[in-house]
Amino acid sequence: MSNITPYLERNRAFAASGAQADVPGIPFVPFGQVYLITCIDPRVEPAAVLGVRLGEAIVARNVGGRVTPAVIRDLAWIVHLHENKTPDADWFEIAVIHHTDCGSGLLADDDLRAGYAARGGWDEQTSLKMAVLEPSKTVQEDVAKLRSAPELAPGIGNIAVGGYAYDLATGRVTTVVQ
Repeated sequence: MSNITPYLERNRAFAASGAQADVPGIPFVPFGQVYLITCIDPRVEPAAVLGVRLGEAIVARNVGGRVTPAVIRDLAWIVHLHENKTPDADWFEIAVIHHTDCGSGLLADDDLRAGYAARGGWDEQTSLKMAVLEPSKTVQEDVAKLRSAPELAPGIGNIAVGGYAYDLATGRVTTVVQ
């Protein structure tokens, strides 16, 4: 049996439930009006940690939940769609969430970072900047990056951007930047 087999079985139950029919009519306007940017760490699953249900939020996940050029490009596309296809709809909020004990912190290890760069990953300087060692600090940097991204102008002025830290030990999400 493959590791994916139990998930395919769960999918059959999901498909039979009819829940897939209860989603937003417009794919870039989620019910909860939230765009989440968070980590790929399986301990930081938005459905479990925040109770995010199908259709409520757009969720972007990457290493460390960092705001990268790719995240900005994706978000710029959503902002563009919103401005041009649903200009009268309410604007969503962006929530950047970093967490404690993040695996991206291993990018601060000189040997691991050098090996990753040699393998064709990010260069060493970019890798070091991706490390989330202090979520309350890095989330502030990423919120500032979003607020100043020229690709998001002028739409970003209509969007609330907040930064949050998730503590794996307590399970609590706290506001760092409103």
